[in-house]
Amino acid sequence: MCFSATASFVAGTVLVVLGVATLRATRRRAEIPFAAIPLLFGLQQLVEGTLWLSFSFDAPQLNVAMTYLFSMFSHVLWPMFVPFSIGLLEAVPWRRKAIWGFQGIGLLVGLYLLYMIIEFPVASVAAANIVYVSPHFYKIPVMLLYLAATCIGCFFSSIVTIRFFGVFALFLFGIAYGFFAVALFSVWCFFAAVLSSIIYIHFRFSRTWPARRLNGAI
Repeated sequence: MCFSATASFVAGTVLVVLGVATLRATRRRAEIPFAAIPLLFGLQQLVEGTLWLSFSFDAPQLNVAMTYLFSMFSHVLWPMFVPFSIGLLEAVPWRRKAIWGFQGIGLLVGLYLLYMIIEFPVASVAAANIVYVSPHFYKIPVMLLYLAATCIGCFFSSIVTIRFFGVFALFLFGIAYGFFAVALFSVWCFFAAVLSSIIYIHFRFSRTWPARRLNGAI
């Protein structure tokens, strides 16, 4: 989490346990990537908890390693992984094609940000929140394409949970950008991590939801 090491480790541990339970609730191989999202968010929160400790114990090498590892999650993994995971679950042909289009956008954005992370230094600064210094993301076209891949693509899913996830992830981005712009990635990733708990609910308690699809002709 963006507020303290303790909060990050608690959130990370809960999400890892929840993520394992979500994976165990899957029934098809195609469900595994989407079900893995809470576990991946949990690992990301544990990385940020370790990053907090690097500030507390003045460990610059650990700080650099955790900063880059967190950035690999936030900048590179999510725009590539989210549309991939939801595309595997889609049964309506035209919707699946639309989602794969967002997958292409996510690949381009993720590879661009990976290049920028490799070519230019990424730093983190701890105050009330952890601030990730990555100005290349804040270019408007990059930010919009990132949101398209991680949020807008979800709107095209015929599965209720996925559409809900996309709408609220976009809403929470607006909250994070409006009130915590300097610490955007840290705060938004925490919000999204908490939101990912609905994926467990989807697999554990609502096994009939995947059948509740919109008419493919809509």
